[in-house]
Amino acid sequence: MIHIRKKDRETPESMIRRFSRRVQQSGVLQRVRKGRFRLEEKSRVKRREEALYKVKIRKEIDRLKKLGRFDEESLREVRRKLNR
Repeated sequence: MIHIRKKDRETPESMIRRFSRRVQQSGVLQRVRKGRFRLEEKSRVKRREEALYKVKIRKEIDRLKKLGRFDEESLREVRRKLNR
């Protein structure tokens, strides 16, 4: 945490300028911006569950395409049936 105290006879503009300079020098903004869009890694179990789900969905979609019954509504039904 960066603390700045107003000096005697210091204008608010110069205090803000001094504060922003101190923030830039500390590197806080660089760290925050660097990690801004970073996603946490999923656990091994979660990745496995997602992969199995995708395999089941793909298998069902292929089956429906072979039968000639694949459309958006059937895809929603399949997802609802697999509880996702």
